[in-house]
Amino acid sequence: MMEEEDLEFVEELEAVLQLTPDVQLAIEQVFPSQDPLDRADFNAVEYINTLFPTEQSLANIDEVVNKIRLKIRRLDDNIRTVVRGQTNVGQDGRQALEEAQKAIQQLFGKIKDIKDKAEKSEQMVKEITRDIKQLDHAKRHLTTSITTLNHLHMLAGGVDSLEAMTRRRQYGEVANLLQGVMNVLEHFHKYMGIPQIRQLSERVKAAQTELGQQILADFEEAFPSQGTKRPGGPSNVLRDACLIANILDPRIKQEIIKKFIKQHLSEYLVLFQENQDVAWLDKIDRRYAWIKRQLVDYEEKFGRMFPREWYMTERIAVEFCHVTRTELAKIMRTRAKEIEVKLLLFAIQRTTNFEGFLAKRFSGCTLTDGALKKLESPPPSTNPFLEDESTPEMEELAMEKGDLDQPKKPKAPDNPFHGIVSKCFEPHLYVYIESQDKNLGELIDRFVADFKAQGPPKPNTDEVGAVLPSCADLFVYYKKCMVQCSQLSTGEPMIALSTIFQKYLREYAWKILSGNLPKTTSSSGGLTISSLLKEKEGSEAAKFTLEELCLICSILSTAEYCLATTQQLEEKLKEKVDVSLTERINLTGEMDTFSTVISNSIQLLVQDLDAACDPALTAMSKMQWQNVEHVGDQSPYVTSVILHIKQNVPIIRDNLASTRKYFTQFCIKFANSFIPKFITHLFKCKPISMVGAEQLLLDTHSLKMVLLDLPSIGSQVVRKAPASYTKIVVKGMTRAEMILKVVMAPHEPSVVFVDNYIKLLTDCNTETFQKILDMKGLKRSEQSSMLELFRQRLPTPPAGPEASSSLSLLAPTPEQESSRIRKLEKLIKKRL
Repeated sequence: MMEEEDLEFVEELEAVLQLTPDVQLAIEQVFPSQDPLDRADFNAVEYINTLFPTEQSLANIDEVVNKIRLKIRRLDDNIRTVVRGQTNVGQDGRQALEEAQKAIQQLFGKIKDIKDKAEKSEQMVKEITRDIKQLDHAKRHLTTSITTLNHLHMLAGGVDSLEAMTRRRQYGEVANLLQGVMNVLEHFHKYMGIPQIRQLSERVKAAQTELGQQILADFEEAFPSQGTKRPGGPSNVLRDACLIANILDPRIKQEIIKKFIKQHLSEYLVLFQENQDVAWLDKIDRRYAWIKRQLVDYEEKFGRMFPREWYMTERIAVEFCHVTRTELAKIMRTRAKEIEVKLLLFAIQRTTNFEGFLAKRFSGCTLTDGALKKLESPPPSTNPFLEDESTPEMEELAMEKGDLDQPKKPKAPDNPFHGIVSKCFEPHLYVYIESQDKNLGELIDRFVADFKAQGPPKPNTDEVGAVLPSCADLFVYYKKCMVQCSQLSTGEPMIALSTIFQKYLREYAWKILSGNLPKTTSSSGGLTISSLLKEKEGSEAAKFTLEELCLICSILSTAEYCLATTQQLEEKLKEKVDVSLTERINLTGEMDTFSTVISNSIQLLVQDLDAACDPALTAMSKMQWQNVEHVGDQSPYVTSVILHIKQNVPIIRDNLASTRKYFTQFCIKFANSFIPKFITHLFKCKPISMVGAEQLLLDTHSLKMVLLDLPSIGSQVVRKAPASYTKIVVKGMTRAEMILKVVMAPHEPSVVFVDNYIKLLTDCNTETFQKILDMKGLKRSEQSSMLELFRQRLPTPPAGPEASSSLSLLAPTPEQESSRIRKLEKLIKKRL
């Protein structure tokens, strides 16, 4: 029973002493210890085993028990001391709390005393400063009153003096006094409710009104409408009156300027009336000479009378321009039938020259004043009279080199006077456009006649492969017309001119380029009855002569030049025309026309070389390859093909030296045409013996090497062929080699032959497999079993996206299409 009670006590003690992990961790941090007895997971059995690991160690058990008892007594003493020390802790804490509360109450009392003293101090300061503030307000009000009284005295005296001086026309003194009076009057705006102040303000306004009327009367007297001027010329009184006009209502200034300019130009309206001979366009120089004399006369007589900031000289010139534009527009509407191109261009040239003169002399600041409206700013470099502008010779040279974007000198600033007079000519520019249409038509006809007279470029001359001279002449003329028209107008006339350009670019492409390409007996796009009737197997196809080859290359180079220059021309037209009209400039159709000429030229060169190789390929297909007994050098038909290539390609390459990319296109198109044709003729070689297949393989390899070397054949400088071209040749000729390797392979066992075919050609087309069986010379019965086996051995087409790629293998190849066309030709011949 005692043992059970002891166990229960131990369990209860362990339950009481079980601490949470957080508390245990805090104890370990405050009282770190390495003693196993202090560990939370203390195990008595393990501890005893540690003390007595062996039986021999039990000999000193008494000593260990004594140490543990001593340790227990020390712990009991420590616990007893701590418990006794905590007996009075609660009482001490309450005492400390009471002391703290007393201290807080004392502190609160002291703070309240300080606040009361601060309020008393603030009240004392307010009482001390109350009198000082009153003195400050009194001083400020007194100062304001004195200042206002002074201003009032100045205003009253100034108004009296202003009225007296106005009556005596002392404008010099009035100009200074009036400005001061108006400045003083601004201080009394908030006092307008006072009758005396309002009366003074009304007197000032009346004085201003009287001054304005008086000054206008003085100017009317000095410069009457009849045009008679004062004998003594401009006086100091009028000069001072202008200074007053600057201060008065701006309408007074505008009225003075308007009347003076009208009086100054009244003589002009009489001299150049619509019914006078000098009013017509052929004497337009006299208008501009008259105004130049008037401006010089004004500077001498009246230059000092008007203030500089009025810009009277420029205002006279601007008003003259407006009057002249109106008068010229009126007379041109009346005599529109008499306007000729040369007369119109003469008048425009003189007018733009005069506008350039105005731009050099004046700033154009008055064009935005009042009713004077600033005209549209011209596009850059439209002023033909700027000293730093490029000369026509330099522009023509740039056009001949095909570089419209050649760097030019910095452009002069825009002319603010551009179009201020010349705008009146714009409705009549249709005369100029019609003239350019006629001139360009005659120019194209002359190009056609010159080409027929001179003939194509002669071989072994500098003309070979060069751009036709007529092309450079055409674009130089275009450049001249574009610059000239942009000086006349940047609006609808430029759109009309671009339409004319488009028309004759197409005519040049049709009449000069396409019209002079050598003709072929049949087109590449299809078959004609005549070509089928004339076609004979093995007949020598008609080839282009050396002159014709050079002509085709020259036309190709010219078309390329036209294509590049037309693109630059479109960009320049968009720069010259108004921004709102740029979308209407579009030469894409003309550029496509020149691209078509280039494609047709390349196709003619390819057809010519292709046709030259046809007899050799026909000879290859007619050879008895089953009778070949030994493999020798390359066959004669290969030599013939190589000979034609060496004859044509160097000529074409040399003539297209300036357009390498189109020579590369020629090579690619020839390879794409020749290789499928060669494979088609290869299938016609049947039956073929083993030796014959080896000979054909040797020939195919020779042709492959020649084709790979085609771009640089016959050239002293060997260049690496373009990668795109090499890829086409390697792919096509490798297929031909694989076909011959399949033919050379034994057809027994059949499974191995079929698998070898599928592996080498990756061709799932039964028609191609049938042709190879024909080339091997197998009987129909053997072919049937082979075809059945071939269909069984075909790989199953994958499902999903890859199915389309596998189905594409079943599509007809180029050689199959060519074979079908041949069959169709034979069928048509039999029917005919």
